[in-house]
Amino acid sequence: MNKNRFTESLKQIKIALILLLLFTLLTGIIYPVIVTVIAQLFFPWQANGSMIEQNGKQVGSLLMGQSFTGPRYFWSRPSATMPFPYNAAHSSGSNLGPANPDFLAAVAQRVSDLHQADPENHAAIPVDLVTTSASGLDPDISPQAAFYQVHRIAKARGIDEKQLYLLIKQSIQSRCLYIFGEPRVNVLKLNMALDHVIEQQPFSAHQWIPLFLRRLDTWMFPLRQGWRVWSRKTGGSTGEPRMADRTR
Repeated sequence: MNKNRFTESLKQIKIALILLLLFTLLTGIIYPVIVTVIAQLFFPWQANGSMIEQNGKQVGSLLMGQSFTGPRYFWSRPSATMPFPYNAAHSSGSNLGPANPDFLAAVAQRVSDLHQADPENHAAIPVDLVTTSASGLDPDISPQAAFYQVHRIAKARGIDEKQLYLLIKQSIQSRCLYIFGEPRVNVLKLNMALDHVIEQQPFSAHQWIPLFLRRLDTWMFPLRQGWRVWSRKTGGSTGEPRMADRTR
């Protein structure tokens, strides 16, 4: 009787070990390899962090916020990560309630900083410019938060405010599938576009064509970045001069 129980126990242990090995191989090796291969073949840009390049150098990720403090640039949403803002290794919010004295003091200080940076601006301050997000890494701000900063940036750069309003409208990303989320503006992409604005360029009333082209560029951006990554891996041409060609 005891021998039969021992034999049955060994059989159950054997089955358990086989299943453990099988599912370890399936879920720990085979499945991740398949997903990685598919991602690298069809979505290489997204799979590698949605990195944005400028002049051949990576300047940030489309999914990760950065801290901008200069008066000539759009500012991101405040970040509560430690020990410095937008620390990707320590994503966190402030965990302070709306009635917490520390939270109220922090919001009051941010309001004061915005007024000090642009004393002539008496518009209502959008809430996302004075409160942090749950992750502390938001790459986007609301269109209202971008519009609020137009006066400061136009004054610092000496350009027409209409140009900045147009630039923001061109950079607004709609709701996902027109249902999920809210309209938003990616701060890094907006500041990159801002650096390409020609100062003192006269404003044209016929702006619907560049507006459409800018929206089209926003929609095609992930596909274009993915094509560049795929082309580099396969040795193909990206349609841009190589670094060796640029030095000639």
